[in-house]
Amino acid sequence: MRRRVLQATIAAVTVAVVLLGIPLAFYGARLVRDTELRSRDDRATALGRQIEARIASGRPITEDLLEFYVGGDDGTLPASVSVVAPDGTRLRAGEPIAGRAYPAVVRTEPSGAVVLLTLDWWDVFWESSKAVALVIAASLVAFAAGIAVALWQARRLAAPLIYLAASAEQLGSGQVRPHLEASGVEEIDLVAAELGRSADRLAGRLAAERQFAADASHQLRTPLTALTMRLEEITLASDQEEVREEARISLEQVERLVAVVDDLLTRSRRASGGTTEPIRLLEVVHQQEEEWRPSYAKAGRKLVVEVGKDVSVLATPGALAQVLATLIENSLRHGGGTTTVRSRPSGSSGAIVIEVMDEGEGVSDALAPRIFEREVTSGKGTGLGLALARDLVAADGGRLELAQRRPAVFSIFLAGVPRLLDPETVLPRGSTLSLRRRRGHGRTRS
Repeated sequence: MRRRVLQATIAAVTVAVVLLGIPLAFYGARLVRDTELRSRDDRATALGRQIEARIASGRPITEDLLEFYVGGDDGTLPASVSVVAPDGTRLRAGEPIAGRAYPAVVRTEPSGAVVLLTLDWWDVFWESSKAVALVIAASLVAFAAGIAVALWQARRLAAPLIYLAASAEQLGSGQVRPHLEASGVEEIDLVAAELGRSADRLAGRLAAERQFAADASHQLRTPLTALTMRLEEITLASDQEEVREEARISLEQVERLVAVVDDLLTRSRRASGGTTEPIRLLEVVHQQEEEWRPSYAKAGRKLVVEVGKDVSVLATPGALAQVLATLIENSLRHGGGTTTVRSRPSGSSGAIVIEVMDEGEGVSDALAPRIFEREVTSGKGTGLGLALARDLVAADGGRLELAQRRPAVFSIFLAGVPRLLDPETVLPRGSTLSLRRRRGHGRTRS
């Protein structure tokens, strides 16, 4: 599109220069030549009147009089002046002109003196060429201005389309929170508004599906784990071989069912093409802060957030929210004092570390090495929350670690947003889309 705008603008400027510049150059050069020739005629006529006045009064005709009309110093072209008096005397002034020239002859009345004032053809030609050069310079300026306007217009039209394409790509890959500012081009804004409404509708559906998948994975594992433990107890407690055999077979079926559930969830994530997107970390953390602050206040504790406004990470919004909820809940149940959620950069690769810490007794040495294993718990939970949180972070290409045992510090390592994927660069966050009302059309809802 940029190329087409440039080509159209350059073509329009070229046509304007050809249709206007060439005639303007021709008539400008001719006007300069005619002006110089009229000035030559006026100078010759004025000199003839001066000579006739001197002859009538009986004063002599001198070369000083002729020198005044040679010119060259007052902006007029230098001329060669020659006068033939009535008695045949010839006077000259100025440099003689050889070759092509523009002569002007004036015969005075009644004395009959002859005045000859001649301009060099090349002097007139160069003066005319200046007008042509001025037109050429103006044409070049018009070309430059046209190209500059074309580039500006191309960017003005192409940038919203690029953002629109990036937004459509996000929508197609399941990242359904595009933000577009109004571009001022009504047709583009109409498409952007409809894309935004489609994204809102699709967001609700995907959010419900993702929440269902997360709930199903968590809720299914809990009864399956309990069933597995019950079958193991039956196997150990029963003395009958047939009962133990049936329990073993049932246990294998339960384990196979757990593997099927994990495999289906993994395939679902892969089939969707990934759910990571650039997100503002503070938005997700504030959501969890609002949800958990009443519980912390009821327990007489504080929940503090230390996250910068401009911190962005590549993650799945729902998954990251669930991981933070798990860590904040664990801190509420097992920790003590003030719980702090903060972020900081990690190394030179642009990675971001999210730390959830409290002032409690921390994690015991016996539990710390196995804290992320399934079914490992201190006795106050199911032992699945941290294992699921670790899997969710790993699915987004990050990792969840116990960075410090006493007091407990859990660290979430996530990739930062590269400059090329920065929402403010690729897809700037704007205000609510507002479309201009076009004459002849009804009002469009935004």
